[in-house]
Amino acid sequence: MGALLIAVLALCGVGVILPLTIEERRIPEIVAWLGSIASIVLLWFSAAALFAGAPFHATLWSIPSLATLTLSLDRLSALFLFISGLVLLPGSIFAGGNLRRYIGRYGLSTFSVPYFALFATIVLIPLSADAVSFLMLWELMSILIYLLVNYEDEADEHTRSGYLMLAVGEAGTLLIALGFIVLANNGSLEFIAMKASGATLGEDARWAVFLLAFFGFGVKAGLIPVNFWLPQAYTSAPAAFVPIFAGATLNLGLYGIVRLNGDLLPVSLVGSGLVALIIGSVTALLGILYATTQSDLKTLLAHSSIENAGIITAALGAGFVFIASGHPPIAAIAFAAAFYHMANHSIYKALLFFATGAVDSNVGTRNIDQLGALIKVMPFTALFFLVGALSIAALPPFNGFVSEWLTLQTMLQSAALASSGVKIVFALCGAILALTAALAVTCFVKAFAMSFLGMARSDEATQARSAQKSATAPMAFMAVLCFLLGVTPTYVIPVLDGAIAPIAEQARAADALVPPFFSGNVYHRELPPAFVADFHALGAEVGQTVIPGRGLVVLHRGGTANPVVFAMSTAYMAVVLALMLLAAYVVFRLIVARRRVVLRRTVWDGGIRSLLPEMTYTGTGFSNPVRVIFEAVFRPTTVEDSRETVGKHFRAAIRRTRGENHVLDRLVLNPIADGALWVSNGFARMHHGFLNAYVLYGLGALLVALLIARFS
Repeated sequence: MGALLIAVLALCGVGVILPLTIEERRIPEIVAWLGSIASIVLLWFSAAALFAGAPFHATLWSIPSLATLTLSLDRLSALFLFISGLVLLPGSIFAGGNLRRYIGRYGLSTFSVPYFALFATIVLIPLSADAVSFLMLWELMSILIYLLVNYEDEADEHTRSGYLMLAVGEAGTLLIALGFIVLANNGSLEFIAMKASGATLGEDARWAVFLLAFFGFGVKAGLIPVNFWLPQAYTSAPAAFVPIFAGATLNLGLYGIVRLNGDLLPVSLVGSGLVALIIGSVTALLGILYATTQSDLKTLLAHSSIENAGIITAALGAGFVFIASGHPPIAAIAFAAAFYHMANHSIYKALLFFATGAVDSNVGTRNIDQLGALIKVMPFTALFFLVGALSIAALPPFNGFVSEWLTLQTMLQSAALASSGVKIVFALCGAILALTAALAVTCFVKAFAMSFLGMARSDEATQARSAQKSATAPMAFMAVLCFLLGVTPTYVIPVLDGAIAPIAEQARAADALVPPFFSGNVYHRELPPAFVADFHALGAEVGQTVIPGRGLVVLHRGGTANPVVFAMSTAYMAVVLALMLLAAYVVFRLIVARRRVVLRRTVWDGGIRSLLPEMTYTGTGFSNPVRVIFEAVFRPTTVEDSRETVGKHFRAAIRRTRGENHVLDRLVLNPIADGALWVSNGFARMHHGFLNAYVLYGLGALLVALLIARFS
């Protein structure tokens, strides 16, 4: 294990040094090859711990009176590293191909050096077992992300986005550091000591640690109200980096929340879990609302990342509530839903960003209103984007369906809780997440249909070129993973158990969700015979002679009165869907089409010789009902520019531009900015140059100090 880790870090080190010594045109190959090899080794390293429980622990050096810098790998760390490896492998191949467009415009070494350095920090952060090394690596990660986001530094908006991200990230780091300080009440900054001393913390200290860690790490995870930087940073980041940005670094924010609030100081207060549940649900809804109304594909996907981070956090919050309420088996289901959705989001969001980068490179625009008909010239990109859209819209049999279905089912398990108030919160959050899922379908129907179908709505779309293999190969890899993760939940959930058990009081999600229906499994005899017989008649044991494992059915068992709480099988669903599609094709081709004569004629266009692109439906028009229904949330500003005829009786044209007024800006940022401006203006008015007034200020301050000293 040590040799594998050294190999990963050595490859990253070569990736940092080598681009500084070779000619620019060779750098894309270095990024692709070294990044891919390092990712494969990382997958090997993390899989050994995740699947087989291989241990790893290394002591680096000791800092007197602070901590001993330590690296340690458990199955929770291994899960995050494995997901990162799945993103970094195709991401490096895609980055290598996409970087060629920058030759002669930007120095490629200014991308590759921070890229490989960030690769190393992504590996080391989950391995850190003390607060000192963790915070140093976290700070380094923030700086490296800033350098990569600001890679195209000629654009002022990219520079502003990078500075905003860096400033907010620094504030988050300070909160995290304060959380570690409160948790280290025995003076040690090593995670083992923190975990041991956490049991002695009082309720107020526990709340402080939770809130500091939750909102500090929530900056990187993209949770409200500290996510206002994320859409701008994702939009500004180069296409070669943004899939890793969304698929790997965002997860580190979630890792921090789980590590502190699930492992080092497990949540013991129902209120803390409710905070995470509510924040996650509202984050998900606002994220998808703003995603649905966007016209830029990258910005749309950025807001969608906020949505998915909210769904994951809501599932984590539900798990925290169930743990604090004494229901570890249901908590294990909630954590399984959270980790499953985190893995799914990393896969399909990287896929969608690959496709968006290919569109941007080969069309020249990402504006949905200016695209259209791309399926004719970019068929593979269209196919893989469709797979990603179906996955993120949670449609079976792809992976997003499984994790979102599990999340919603977890919300329904609140019936097991005693408090009526908590049940109401769960019901409301479940309704919000259901609405979020419905809006996600609307959002990605718009994204795919308006980008790839219909007719081209601009010269750029008309002149589009097919994507290169360096883009289609990573997309194909991720599309296959989307399908496999969708049809094999009964194999994925037991793997997640290694990361779930330590934070769910050793409860196992596989025991709660994957009954051993296959008779070849050693636990099959533990199921009641009548229960097995009923599901045998329904086909739950189909395939047991050729497929290993516990079965293909995800099912949560209840009591005698209600033996099945919920059940689902995407594997059987995929087979049925395939058979239905085949049957429909056969019926149409052999029966319907044979009896009809096809005549080709000019399409009637309402009396117009040919339909113009500007007459077709656009993405803005498609999402307009959402804008109207949720007008109270959006509250856009509209500027009207009218032109009149000479007679001044008729308007020749009305031009309206829509200005966004984000709800976070209205409710959080603008009041804070206005308050700070009011205070600063007040202090400014005090500096008027009159000496007598300054003496009065001094006397007033002295009087206040004396009064405080007297009555304190």
